[in-house]
Amino acid sequence: MTTTVAYADIAGLAGTDLGWSDWLEVTQSRVDLFADATDDHQWIHVDPERAKDGPFGGPIAHGYLSLSLTVKFWTELLEVTGVTTKVNYGLDKVRFVSPVKVGARVRMNAVIAEVTEVRGGYQLAVDQTIEVDGGDKPAVVARGLYRFSA
Repeated sequence: MTTTVAYADIAGLAGTDLGWSDWLEVTQSRVDLFADATDDHQWIHVDPERAKDGPFGGPIAHGYLSLSLTVKFWTELLEVTGVTTKVNYGLDKVRFVSPVKVGARVRMNAVIAEVTEVRGGYQLAVDQTIEVDGGDKPAVVARGLYRFSA
């Protein structure tokens, strides 16, 4: 469910748990497209037959593919109205905790850890956790930095 907040109220969001995004299945097609976009065609990602005998029993998503899904999930969780600019400012403390097997479903939880006033607007530091459906550990843990200006 998307939380919608006006730009004027963004300063009060520190500590807000935005909940969970919708589930997304990580398909072989998505992995292959990411491999093409990044020129990373390692067999563990793009060769399902060979990957069956690999360490994970099948192909896995690239760690950076899993991380890139934070963009999709973030837009599902927070909408700030009354802004002229919304940008990804960066990431802190990214960890790839466990692999995402092709065919797995993932989703993200986001907690706004800090809101800082910066020149021209606000920066949100958001603790993001991508979990795998049925997994014991998260796939990705990262702090995303987002900037908004009116």
